[in-house]
Amino acid sequence: MSPHETVLTFEYDRERRASIVAASIEGELAELAGDRTRAELTREGGVLEVRIEASDLVALRAGINTWCSFVDVASEVAAIGANAFESSG
Repeated sequence: MSPHETVLTFEYDRERRASIVAASIEGELAELAGDRTRAELTREGGVLEVRIEASDLVALRAGINTWCSFVDVASEVAAIGANAFESSG
């Protein structure tokens, strides 16, 4: 499919946080798969990678923006949850 691809790498200080973010966004993989782009999610320890493949540069840019947004939102929500849990205990 892809003459264009990129890998986005996100590193977390805790493996648990990377796991939570990965679980939060992995449902979007099938939902967003299309004719022009597809993504693959992998996690090893505290490192989360999103590989994006696209048939053209416009689709690649859109894929990068979409997945960066998903990871950003999931990371922020995980941080808020962790802070709330730590302050309650």
